[in-house]
Amino acid sequence: MQPSKGRPRRDGAGQENPVERLDGVAPVPAEEAGHLRYDDPWYDALASGWGESAGAGVPAPAVVPSARREGETGVAAADVYLEVQRSEAFQEVRRRYRRFVVPAFLAFFAWYVGYVVAATTAPELMARPVAGAVNVALVAGLGQFLTTFLFTWAYARHARLRRDRAALELRWDTQELTRGVNGGVS
Repeated sequence: MQPSKGRPRRDGAGQENPVERLDGVAPVPAEEAGHLRYDDPWYDALASGWGESAGAGVPAPAVVPSARREGETGVAAADVYLEVQRSEAFQEVRRRYRRFVVPAFLAFFAWYVGYVVAATTAPELMARPVAGAVNVALVAGLGQFLTTFLFTWAYARHARLRRDRAALELRWDTQELTRGVNGGVS
């Protein structure tokens, strides 16, 4: 039996309404069901840059783009994304990403394969005691976990310091360009 969550119980007689009011929120009309509403609590307006002020401390009025109408193909929006992908700013973000990820992947993969190969081909080396019952294999195995956390921290730091600002600016520019293409306010 499911809990009622504060809803009145039904006596079982008659047809139940398939769309019930939960917590005092009215159901969305069918004609609005497919459209994204920007007052949706799951939509993070500040993360997208909407509603932020120019430094005055008071949020600026949100500019909502117009919805795409039926029959619009979005071909022009695809052109905008291709233009952004070819831009120097996008290429720089990708270069920064690759300059960190490729060497980090190669280093971690070599470390991992080295550990596995040493464990299978040199069991006498891995069994050598380091301190008491702790041997080289245990230290290297725990080192795998440590390096995983270190690489994760280094990746997040690199992204925050070297890529996030430029990527956010690219995202904002792309949104502005696609809004202008789709007939919205730009």
